[in-house]
Amino acid sequence: MSFENQLTALFIEESKIPDEYQLAGEVHQREYLCDGEMRKWDGPFSEVVSPICFPAPDGLKRKVIGSYPLCTEKEAMEALDAATAAYNNGRGEWPTMGVADRIKCVEQFTFKMLEQRDKVIKLIMWEIGKSFADSTKEFDRTIEYINLTIDALKDIDRQSSRFEIEQGIVAQSRRSPLGVVLCMGPFNYPLNETFTTLIPALIMGNTILFKPPKHGTLVHYPLLEAFRASFPKGVVNTIYGRGANTVPGLMQSGKINVLTLIGSSKVANELKKMHPKVNRLRAILSLDAKNVAIVTKNADLQLAVNETVLGALSFNGQRCTALKIIFVHKAVADEYLKLLSAEISKIKCGMPWEKGVSITPLAEPGKPEYIKECIEDAILNGGKVINENGGATSASIVFPAIVYPVNDKMKLYREEQFGPIIPVVPYESIEEPIQYQIDSVHGQQVSIFSNDAQELSALIDPFVNLVSRVNINSQCQRGPDVFPFTGRKDSAEGTLSVVDALRCFSIRSLVATKLNDANKDLINEIVNNHDSNFLSTKYIF
Repeated sequence: MSFENQLTALFIEESKIPDEYQLAGEVHQREYLCDGEMRKWDGPFSEVVSPICFPAPDGLKRKVIGSYPLCTEKEAMEALDAATAAYNNGRGEWPTMGVADRIKCVEQFTFKMLEQRDKVIKLIMWEIGKSFADSTKEFDRTIEYINLTIDALKDIDRQSSRFEIEQGIVAQSRRSPLGVVLCMGPFNYPLNETFTTLIPALIMGNTILFKPPKHGTLVHYPLLEAFRASFPKGVVNTIYGRGANTVPGLMQSGKINVLTLIGSSKVANELKKMHPKVNRLRAILSLDAKNVAIVTKNADLQLAVNETVLGALSFNGQRCTALKIIFVHKAVADEYLKLLSAEISKIKCGMPWEKGVSITPLAEPGKPEYIKECIEDAILNGGKVINENGGATSASIVFPAIVYPVNDKMKLYREEQFGPIIPVVPYESIEEPIQYQIDSVHGQQVSIFSNDAQELSALIDPFVNLVSRVNINSQCQRGPDVFPFTGRKDSAEGTLSVVDALRCFSIRSLVATKLNDANKDLINEIVNNHDSNFLSTKYIF
């Protein structure tokens, strides 16, 4: 049996899937959340097709798992009006609510979210082809992130629950919200990455317009009622439909105060230009990346290979933090490639519910063809697929390909492949990978593999000024979530971590007065009577 036929055989009859991984039925969403109510939708809808295929008389067919509303600009603008009214120029119930009460609302939401755990995990698996184990990890990590955010906000608020006296002025400073936030998440981590911006924006007192990603839309449907029941009317509103139809009007209105997008720099640039007052728009963006790994002649090659496989192929390489191009010193290139090929030959391809599976069906329908184009382009420009069965494809599943030697004439040298291809570039001088990073439009992270302290020192210092994180003898990654996550150039705007995100979605505000007896009496009266949520010495435990 050919390897392609072996891949085809991975797609089994639906009846053979274990019951615990089956969806209860197709999920046809016919409502959306706006202004505190679940509004019925009777208009056109978009069909959701899983990357998981089933055998049919005329070949493999992707399974239809549901549909969601294709709303228009009209519904998007109604959602904007609801969010704007709920914020009410900072005078709404949510932005003026005390921190402790906002935390209670988020805790209530988290409890309700946990009730939907099994549904959400299965939808992640079926919608984007992520393994069941990783889908479970994504949900649980999101819950952990929410809890860490709550703890971080408590710490911030405790530090603010006091008055400062300087040069005859007494003052209290706290963080206050920015306004209406348009939140747009990615398909590869439709729950976790989306909530790393949505939750901190929400808990800081902003009102939300939330547009789910194109792939991974249904993932959020079981959570809409939890949002509705946990927050005041108009605080969380959903936007469904084609982005080209719904988002431009929102931006052109000038009523969006914060744009948070995890996606492409091209889209981010276009959206920002639509805003009539760009100086008033705060942008928190996680964008493109082409993270480099550098394997020096002093590296532990087996360690470098193990980390390359993890870094380049976790969730099929569909991560912004994935290792997307590898520079290997010519002196060790042959041995590195031999070891890398051997490790990839052990990788398990299969369906997402299988235990130990690494390579699963790709969510984007056009991705297998794009991978094929990249490989053909590399071959035309002097490269080869050096691992057995590399690039073999059946329907939505593609076996990882190692392409070597990659050069600057190839697509793989510059383009972010976002799929299971590992481009490897041989180098002689360490200046070559440094220059690559200098010339690159991206600047997120780098991984350096070496056991020579002097060599590492000589690489750390230039790279910390070219990227935002240097990883020593380990893959690139986002976590732990308490660490800052950002990038230079076209890779990011703003910094995300549990604490940084709270700062990104808020601004420091100050109440101050001259320190005299009359003003002291006024402040004491306000604080003692608990008349103000801002001017307060309440301490959250």
